[in-house]
Order: sequence, then structure tokens, then C-alpha cells
Amino acid sequence: MSLTVCNVHLTPNSEKMIYVSHTLLKQLKLSNKRSIRLRLGRTSIPVTLKPIKKAGKHLYISSGIRTTVKVPKSGSVFLLNESDGHIQLGPLIGILSDASIRSTTSPFGSRTGFIKQILRAGHNKAYVFAFAPRDINWSNETVLAYFLNEYGGWVRKTVPLPDVIYNRLPSRRAETSTGINNLRERFIRKKIPFFNWSFFNKSDVYALLEGELDANRYVPESVMNPNSDTIREMLERHQFVYYKPTAGSLGIGIYRLTYLTKKGYFARYTNNGKNVLLRFKHFSSLMRMLEGRHGRQLRGYVVQQGVRLAEIDGCPIDFRFHMHKNGDDQWVVVGIGAKKAGKGSVTTHVKNGGQLMAPRQALERTFGERADEVLDRAKEVAIELAEAIERNHPHLIGEIGFDLGIDRDEHVWMFEANAKPGRSIFKHPSLKIEGKSSIEHILEHCLFLSKFRRRDEQ
Repeated sequence: MSLTVCNVHLTPNSEKMIYVSHTLLKQLKLSNKRSIRLRLGRTSIPVTLKPIKKAGKHLYISSGIRTTVKVPKSGSVFLLNESDGHIQLGPLIGILSDASIRSTTSPFGSRTGFIKQILRAGHNKAYVFAFAPRDINWSNETVLAYFLNEYGGWVRKTVPLPDVIYNRLPSRRAETSTGINNLRERFIRKKIPFFNWSFFNKSDVYALLEGELDANRYVPESVMNPNSDTIREMLERHQFVYYKPTAGSLGIGIYRLTYLTKKGYFARYTNNGKNVLLRFKHFSSLMRMLEGRHGRQLRGYVVQQGVRLAEIDGCPIDFRFHMHKNGDDQWVVVGIGAKKAGKGSVTTHVKNGGQLMAPRQALERTFGERADEVLDRAKEVAIELAEAIERNHPHLIGEIGFDLGIDRDEHVWMFEANAKPGRSIFKHPSLKIEGKSSIEHILEHCLFLSKFRRRDEQ
């Protein structure tokens, strides 16, 4: 098997013939061949091969072949010699999201800009496109895909099913639907790599790490669907706890519950954008408030040990670690954002008054000269956690966002793990390079999963 990069040109000729430069023929070890099978995605056809004298690595594809194989455009892509006389163009990389037919300029809503970044970064590297579930034609095994044209606008082209899929469906509700479950299973049956499988619930993460003794020491004590006795016991043991929805995000629905001897019980939360602090003389009064807001069964919630985090100006800080699998299938830390909580806020989310900071800037203000050492240790923990989750997860994971905290004794704690992390940390001026690196890592891992592995060109 050999892999190289070539320049694909589309010609108006109708015959099923491809013209290949001598350099490319030699690279692919096809100099003695007169016919081959050309494949794109899951579609392949026999074609006649004709050598041409042209410097460089060039492949000319006639319109007759293009129509059958559905080559979407000219440009530089990989060419894989799978076996003797079988070559594959690509890879076809599909970004799965939901799309609106109402908008021609922003078909993927708020995710359009992010998806465009991936498509632009993949230009002249692979055939990268976006699509929605409804764009798949299973009977023909094709996709009506969204590509970017040379002016940055959207153009629709029909291509074979992709070689690999990066899942960015944005809705937890949609992902649990029968239709999406069937879609994912069909891709798996066709042996098309599909990552990331779905959003994590908090219960998923705790279960995945339960048997990982080393990694589990970074997880605060957490109890799913707690009863009132459990909440009371944890308050007495830890003084404060967090009470949060198992499928929540963006800090919505989180309570910080505190017990102070002789002062009573306190509940802090955000309501309609405002921070609320309530005091209760008796524990039963606190529980009546929670049950009144969320039902007597308290289902779908987790109570988690509170941790005294390092602080800046009396406000706790935590960190978002954006993790990726790279082109060698290894977990790496690509970006880190420090988040300082707003005054009186339950969480560090920017929408709740939090402030985004560069990690070293934040750590220097809390740990001084030990900042670099503390940060390096946190990176090691993040990789250890990612590897532990992946070991126990039944499906492909290529990206994880960790919300980590560091307490005053420099111990690292994992509060959240997100299979489809947001990208708000990359808006910080000091993290723009990391934002670009994140996009590159997505593409590199797609190349790995599709078996179009990079190598240095001679």
C-alpha cells in the first residue's frame, strides 16, 4: 500500500479514462498497468489508464468517470494505492450536523462558522463536506453534501457515503431519537468510522471511570438521583455540594448547597440571568424548595462533593481542557482556558458573569512560581482521564472537553466531561493559535480513521 498527494483535474472528455503523470505512476507503482479500479468513498469502477508526460503528480479524470464516481471537484487530495490495481481518492470527510433549508448563507445555524473553518482547513487536503441526516440517500448510498465554493459560499453536490464522519449534531434530544440511533447503526454496519457517538450524560462518565482506580481519584464523590438523606449526609461531610442535572450544560440548573453550623443551609443558583442566594433554617425547608422546583423524586440530578478551588480575588477558578485524538491516534491537550467565576455565581460560565483568562496568567496569580509545574501536572491528568474514558466507551471518541479544577493543595479534580465541547475558549486572544490547531487535529484524526495517513513526501 502506498499513499501520496496528487493534483486532480477534471476534463470534459466522456470516455472512462484517466490520464496519469509519469511521476505519479511511479509513486503508485502502476507503471506497468493499463487498467485499474478507481474508488471514491464506497463507489468504484474500472478505468483505462493512460500515461502522460507532465512534471509533478497529476491525475486527469474525464467527465464520464466523474459522473459515475461522483468526484466533487478538482484540487489536491490524497491518492491511496490500496492493492495491486486498486486506487482510492479522498478521503471523503463528512461533518454531520442539522441544517435549515430556510437559510442559504447559514444553513447550520450558529455552527456554520465552525463548520466553514473545518472545510476551509481541509481544502486541497481531502474532500471535506457537511451534511444533515435528511441529505442521505441510503438506497443509492449517496449524500447531497454542502461544499464551499471558491468565494466561500455554499454549493450542493452529490457524493458517495463518506469514508469517515465527525458528528456535530447539536441536540441531545435529537441524538436519542430512533432515527438518529438507526443512522449511527447503519454507518457502523457499513464500517464507516463515526465519532463522536453522542453527548455524555454525567452518569455515563461516572460509570465509565468507576473501575478505573487511578483515574477515579480525580472525580469528586458523586451520587446519581440522590434522596434527601444522601444530600444531608454529603452536606455534613463536605460542608458544601453541587446539585446539578445529569444532562445539563452551560451551567443551567446548577445549585450550590452549603451547610454552616449554627447558621443553617444556603442555596445559591442563577435564575433568569440573576444570582440568587437563599437561606434556610432547617434542612427540610431546603428540600421543599428543591422538590417544588424539580419534583419530589429528584430524578435526573446528581449531587457532587464541593471542592475548595484555587481563587483569584476571592472567586474560584476552573479550567476547560480541550482534548483531541491526533493523526497517530494519541490523546493530546490542544487548548486550555481558565475561567474565573463572577461574584456570587454558582459556576464559572461567562454567561453567568465568569471571565475567560489564559491558564498561565491565572495559575501565576494563585500558585506563583509553581504555575508551570501545576499546569503540566493537570495536562497529564487530562490525558489519563481521556484514555480511561476511551478504554471503557463502546464507540469512537476523538474529542473531549474536560472541566477541571485545581484545589489549594494542587490536587486536580474533574467536574465535567463533554463529548462535544463548546469552543468559547478559543475566542480568547491568546488561544487563537490553539483554535486553529483544534481544527487541524479534527482533520488529522479523520485521515487516521479513514486510513489516509499522512507521511512525509519525498
